[in-house]
Amino acid sequence: MTASYLVKILLIEDNLAEARLLQEFLKQAQSKEFTLVHVKRLQEALQELRQDTYDVILLDLTLPDSQGLSSLPPLIINAPSVPIVVLTNTNDEELAIEAVRQGAQDYLVKRQVNTDVLVRSVHYAIERKQVLETLRTVNQTLQSRVEERTAELVKANELNQFKSEFVSMLSHDIRNPLNTILLAAGLLQNNDDKLTKEKKHTHLQMIRSAIKNMAKMLDEVSFIGKADSGRLSCQLSPLNLEAFCRQLVEEAQLTVREKHLTLVFASFGELSDALWDENLLRHILGNLLGNAIKYSLPGGKVQFELIAQEHVVIFRIQDWGIGIPQNDQKQLFQPFHRAENVGSTPGTGLGLAIVKKCVDAHRGEIAVDSKVGFGTTFTVTLPLIKS
Repeated sequence: MTASYLVKILLIEDNLAEARLLQEFLKQAQSKEFTLVHVKRLQEALQELRQDTYDVILLDLTLPDSQGLSSLPPLIINAPSVPIVVLTNTNDEELAIEAVRQGAQDYLVKRQVNTDVLVRSVHYAIERKQVLETLRTVNQTLQSRVEERTAELVKANELNQFKSEFVSMLSHDIRNPLNTILLAAGLLQNNDDKLTKEKKHTHLQMIRSAIKNMAKMLDEVSFIGKADSGRLSCQLSPLNLEAFCRQLVEEAQLTVREKHLTLVFASFGELSDALWDENLLRHILGNLLGNAIKYSLPGGKVQFELIAQEHVVIFRIQDWGIGIPQNDQKQLFQPFHRAENVGSTPGTGLGLAIVKKCVDAHRGEIAVDSKVGFGTTFTVTLPLIKS
């Protein structure tokens, strides 16, 4: 941003003394690139936004005609491209962080504001909003490309629905972890000297978790696309099946301990030498085992059985968790479909679709037996292919 560019700020603050102080801070900025319009009420701000354009909004969370987070939605609706920095008192910091999660770009604790902090926050909010607007543009471009490609290849309503859900999922589910990354990175950047070691660790964990979620989601979408285009094949090689299953159980132990679950693995029958696709098996068993753990109630039990027969091997994964409603079982393996009773439990709705495609690639079968409140059993039957 150059000094010749005038940044126009709309300040929504009912306290005249604090408004004057903020205006004085902006006057002291060396670049002298700010102009400020001050209003005392939310309704005045909305009227102002309808009449003029602004580069950034400074929003006090306590106004005569609006309290807390209720001020955000009308501002975002009326000026969706204008970044918002919320102003809070010391004891409102948690509320301010929640405001950022709901659409604001940054927050300032009033007693900590000075010229440098204010200028940095304004610049950061504008830059962060530009990143989100770029993401929105990319999503719109993606939607256009999906629509064009779908129009060429598809005439069935089912694929049109898939297209809509695909774009909606990317737009919504990628934006959430991206917002988390930008928020946590901004807090680290702007408050490095004030944050404790524990706080910094927490913010870094937020970033790592969000990146992991985005990578998992993109991998799943890529996998579905590969399968639908006919590029998913079965690459067979010798594999110690029991050792492989025990490794999956070991990898799941951290999550199991966090939920205080009991995970029991048992193997039955004689496992002869056979060929397997380890990657496909990991998708099948990893997803099913992960779901059983995810949808089990704390203190519950998950049972994983490996059953060797003469011509097939059976994998049975059973939980005593929330179960799957009967109506949802009909669409269980459709991409993006999630059962109506999952609540806030995170997920993309792609896991079981991937499981089904991997089972098909291995020329096997999958069955589900589930009842709401009693749990779920998935049974995968795969043919033995001799080495």
